[in-house]
Amino acid sequence: MAKSPRDQDTSRPRQLTLTEQARRTQLVEVTIGLVAERGYAGTSLSRIAEGAGITKAAVLYHFPSKDAVVSAAHEHVLTALTGHVAEAVEAVPPEGGPAAYVRAMIGHLREHPRHTRMIVEAMTQGGGDGDYDPSLRWRPLASLLAAARQARGVTSELDLRTLAITIGGAVDAIVAERLADDGYDTGAAADLLVAMVDRTLFA
Repeated sequence: MAKSPRDQDTSRPRQLTLTEQARRTQLVEVTIGLVAERGYAGTSLSRIAEGAGITKAAVLYHFPSKDAVVSAAHEHVLTALTGHVAEAVEAVPPEGGPAAYVRAMIGHLREHPRHTRMIVEAMTQGGGDGDYDPSLRWRPLASLLAAARQARGVTSELDLRTLAITIGGAVDAIVAERLADDGYDTGAAADLLVAMVDRTLFA
């Protein structure tokens, strides 16, 4: 009987074949779609298998449980999001980093609503990392804010941690509003948020 990738000797991980990589990618994409449409509770291994056109046992060959598939899907969408934001931030000078961050975050989540729902469901219902550290989100943004102020020569005292947390909350609220109302203008909302951040950051 063939061993699944997770059953291999962990001291020397076996490289996945192209077929296995393609199947895992398919299962992740199917899971993203199901979680976005049905929520975490409405997503099951049977539905994932049906969506991929394979058996439940075949899904278990690649992932040991529903939570493992959802976790892989969650990691996939977060990697796509952080990669997009990092690319946007790196393309501008330091003083433009916060604005690029805000616009890239809101723009990516607007363009990928399934990813947005996947993130929300994984974090609130299951499949995400239960030991998630909030500083993993606000600390990198606080560093961007500090770099922007330094580039502008601003030396006044400012609680960058709280500002970073506030920006994150505003981004979440804007994205959530778009999910509830697809006519909501997130571009205009991003512009307003950037203007508010700039006034606070460079005062």
